[in-house]
Amino acid sequence: MVFKIPLAWLQLIRNKVRSLVAVAGIAFIVILMFIQLGFQDALYSSATQVHRHLQGDLFLVSSQYKALTANQSFFRTRLYQALGFNGVESVSPMYIGFAKFKNPVNGQKYSIYVIGFEPGKPVINIPEIEENVDKIKIPDVVLFDRNSRPEFGDIAYKFEKEQTEQIIEIFPFNSLAGYRVRVGGLFSLGPSFGVDGNLIVSDSTFLRIFPNSRPAEMIDVGAITLKPNVNPLNVQRELQANLPNDIIVFTRQGFIDFEKEYWANRTPIGFILNLMLSMASVVGIVIVYQILYSNISNQLIAYATLKAIGYANNYLFHVVFQQAFILAVFGYIPGFAVSLGLYDFAMQVTKLPIMMSVNNAVIVFISTILMCMISGALAINKLRSTDPADIF
Repeated sequence: MVFKIPLAWLQLIRNKVRSLVAVAGIAFIVILMFIQLGFQDALYSSATQVHRHLQGDLFLVSSQYKALTANQSFFRTRLYQALGFNGVESVSPMYIGFAKFKNPVNGQKYSIYVIGFEPGKPVINIPEIEENVDKIKIPDVVLFDRNSRPEFGDIAYKFEKEQTEQIIEIFPFNSLAGYRVRVGGLFSLGPSFGVDGNLIVSDSTFLRIFPNSRPAEMIDVGAITLKPNVNPLNVQRELQANLPNDIIVFTRQGFIDFEKEYWANRTPIGFILNLMLSMASVVGIVIVYQILYSNISNQLIAYATLKAIGYANNYLFHVVFQQAFILAVFGYIPGFAVSLGLYDFAMQVTKLPIMMSVNNAVIVFISTILMCMISGALAINKLRSTDPADIF
């Protein structure tokens, strides 16, 4: 009758304190894996959020392009040359650069991302920008990202809640002379690992903010809109083959994938996140191995007795793997719950899109089970070598 309750469960609850410690250890590893995956997803999502909101079917960038946060300009003529190809309906130039934003309260300066385009040809598909695009037609009027990090001050609150005019000062890098602009509206985009805040401006205002460092004929991204029912891949191949080799032509997905690859493989943050995820898995295997090995050692006489009365090694191995599975499930549940709270807290503090996804929940659950099963496979060597005659 006793064996109707799995032996693995009976052994675990026999020493409740040790089992709770084991579950807590596994839950901690689960939390680590969730945090690493959450930040990794936030890295890729935030780094490509501008790409995903760009209007267009194809995008031109410099052949030296590395990432959107690094300035690699090319001649605007290349974009207008694309108008001569079959299937191209319109083109829109885009200017990008970092400037220093002076906090109007404390006077501290912080790096801010400035995106400029022709107001008649908006290249960013965000409803708030489309609603306010007419405002930036007025010289020296900008749109401020309400999701920018707190160090920029309460610009959004004062503009939206207090209805007070917000005059801010922008400094080009390597310049002591600031340029004053007025906030004409707000939008929601958010920071990334390389960007703390965003401003949307017209191309003319952009060139006034950067009077010496950016000639008008040098742009950073060219958005190409194709005619209906035109295959983007065919036009991409034609443009790449016929335009000078100082530009690269991307489809939207290709543009996004290139940016992800840069952050994943060519920056320290991508390497560190991957390394920490791997280390968390290794540490988890070691912790669970120690737990299972200790449990086997404490129950060695019981296992030897089962061997002596005729139970084969396979049965005992099955018991150990059952324990590993039970620990994995009971460790995953609190780890998942705590991770949800940590995600919300981290998202509020960093303004990064750190959110739980079904994909990550499944990945961590499967990884936790595999981690515990590997630990179980290592721990059963103690059982395999156990001889009942030596013990008794």
